[in-house]
Amino acid sequence: MSSSRALPFQPALFASGRPYAERAESEEGWHDRLAQALDATALAPLRRHLHVLRGDARRLVERVDALGPELQRLGDEALRARAAALRPQLRREGFRLEQVAQAFALVREAAGRTIGQRHFATQLHGGYELLRGRLVEMATGEGKTFCATLPACAVALAGYPVHVITVNDYLARRDAEKMGPLYRFLGLDVGVVVQGMPRDERRQAYAAAITYATNKELAFDYLRDRVALQGKGTRLHQSVRRLAGHGPAQQGTVLRGLYYAIVDEADSVFVDEARTPLILSATVDAGEDAQHGREALDFARALAEGEHFACEGFERSIHLTDAGRERLDAFAADLDGPWTSVRGREELVQQALSALHLFRRDQHYVVVEGKVQIVDESTGRVMPDRSWERGLHQMIELKEGLEPTARRDTLARLTYQRLFRRYVHLSGMTGTGAEVAREIKVVYGLDTARVPLRKPSRRIDHGFAFVGTTARKWERVADAAEALACGAGRPVLIGTRSVEASEQVSAVLRARGLPHALLNAKQDNEEAAVVALAGQPGRITVATNMAGRGTDIELGEGVAAAGGLHVILTEYHDSRRVDRQLVGRCARQGDPGSCQAIVSLEDEIFRLCAPRLAGAVARALQAGTRLPGPLLAALRRHAQHTAERRQHGIRMANLKQDRQLQKLLAFTGRSE
Repeated sequence: MSSSRALPFQPALFASGRPYAERAESEEGWHDRLAQALDATALAPLRRHLHVLRGDARRLVERVDALGPELQRLGDEALRARAAALRPQLRREGFRLEQVAQAFALVREAAGRTIGQRHFATQLHGGYELLRGRLVEMATGEGKTFCATLPACAVALAGYPVHVITVNDYLARRDAEKMGPLYRFLGLDVGVVVQGMPRDERRQAYAAAITYATNKELAFDYLRDRVALQGKGTRLHQSVRRLAGHGPAQQGTVLRGLYYAIVDEADSVFVDEARTPLILSATVDAGEDAQHGREALDFARALAEGEHFACEGFERSIHLTDAGRERLDAFAADLDGPWTSVRGREELVQQALSALHLFRRDQHYVVVEGKVQIVDESTGRVMPDRSWERGLHQMIELKEGLEPTARRDTLARLTYQRLFRRYVHLSGMTGTGAEVAREIKVVYGLDTARVPLRKPSRRIDHGFAFVGTTARKWERVADAAEALACGAGRPVLIGTRSVEASEQVSAVLRARGLPHALLNAKQDNEEAAVVALAGQPGRITVATNMAGRGTDIELGEGVAAAGGLHVILTEYHDSRRVDRQLVGRCARQGDPGSCQAIVSLEDEIFRLCAPRLAGAVARALQAGTRLPGPLLAALRRHAQHTAERRQHGIRMANLKQDRQLQKLLAFTGRSE
């Protein structure tokens, strides 16, 4: 691309005249199906990364470097004046290579003066790809948060609202505060939206040039806006209101539309949370629901799996058999309420069976201060303001012997898949995007660009060890942690999939007298502080899944010389991405580090996704047979491939179902 050619991100895209800017959502057509077919071919990886092989980013970096000495000679006021002069150029001419280079050079110089950091060449490369509307894969520790300031400032200088979207309130606050001096130096104000903020403060935060928010808060603010607008966002409606002497319809909204988003930890938001529906609801009178729920639980406890119901653990679904339905009909004969309806009583019992057999305490939820709180399985964090729908949450509360909360009725619903497709311009950052690049291309229209490491990796991978039982696994994990922490003085990070698993390994460490830090959903408020100390000499940290994601682990004195942080993966995840995310906590930015996997054949992924093969391997190990490494590696690949394929299928089915449900809600007048 020559310097005279503009990027695909142009002001004309925003000149639609829509009062509430967003991209119209199109129905899936033949071209979508063709794209899916093409992305399934072996040519997809080559096509996906072709743009990396071109010289666009290299020329941009060279131009930014060339502008550097001139900008360094300018005083602060002169530098601000250059930024102000660039604004109309960006607005008028768009994001051509020369204008982008000038913007990035200004941001780089301003960052050095305000927060003491200057963007590396790899971060300039990443920022350029974000501006192009890519999913940018940068390895853990390469500075994605700082990289995002480049496109954020460029777009904000052009006068368009920018949303930088993170995965939790802590990161939103931290990043807005840390990068705030840079933005304000360039005349750009910054806002932050977190849980519990009043509506007026939210509106003020979204009015800023650059707004940091979590994906959850932004999604629900958007849903509330859609309910408030209810079709009142058209130009005709706005004109009628003005002629009638009324204010604009957007007075009831907080957002200014969906212009440009930079989504941090994009794989988590785009993929891991894609199955979670975002539901705007209102409290309704539950009436006698609690009593009916208790009756359903008592009935469900007496049913036998295989005879009265079938359970699909991976897909998290339960179906009554014919024998189960006959028994249910006899049980409900003398009852009233929902028991009088065939559909009503079957749904009630299915929810009771789900609560009993599919949702486990300290894995899918925790009980804190007498309340059931959902645990996000992709991050290990508690989501205190979320609840399961259709009475499931209340059924789980009854199962735990708690007073059920009021049932909630759906006002509007949306998925992240549909929300982010509505941004006029979308980009994302992740440390692990290659595995889901095809899906993200099909669903969100984003190509993936991989940015090279700034320094060569020094990570040492010690491979994997399979053991027959979970109890034996924890002993092996404790052996490794003790040898490294006590013997070599190295810090050790032990990653687990669930709260229950983290507490099991913690108990084994405690029994051996090994001091350690425990971080799971029950200690969510201390997350960042605990993870930040995980690199100190001889420190053992047990953490669920990707707790502390986004928090740097700084190596303590002498740790690098001893070999750096050692990461132990104790259970393979449904996606290889999550394994890579955990392993990526060590050996960051050229530091030394090492990793290993110690797993059990009783782990959930083998039980659900490769039961026969895992059983055969377990029997061979019990017989004392020494199995070759390639066979065990094949077991892992088979289990994870099966899990990833199933999860992908479920997400695609959910997207299709969500579109169908949207049409139904629109027909009933309850569409978002």
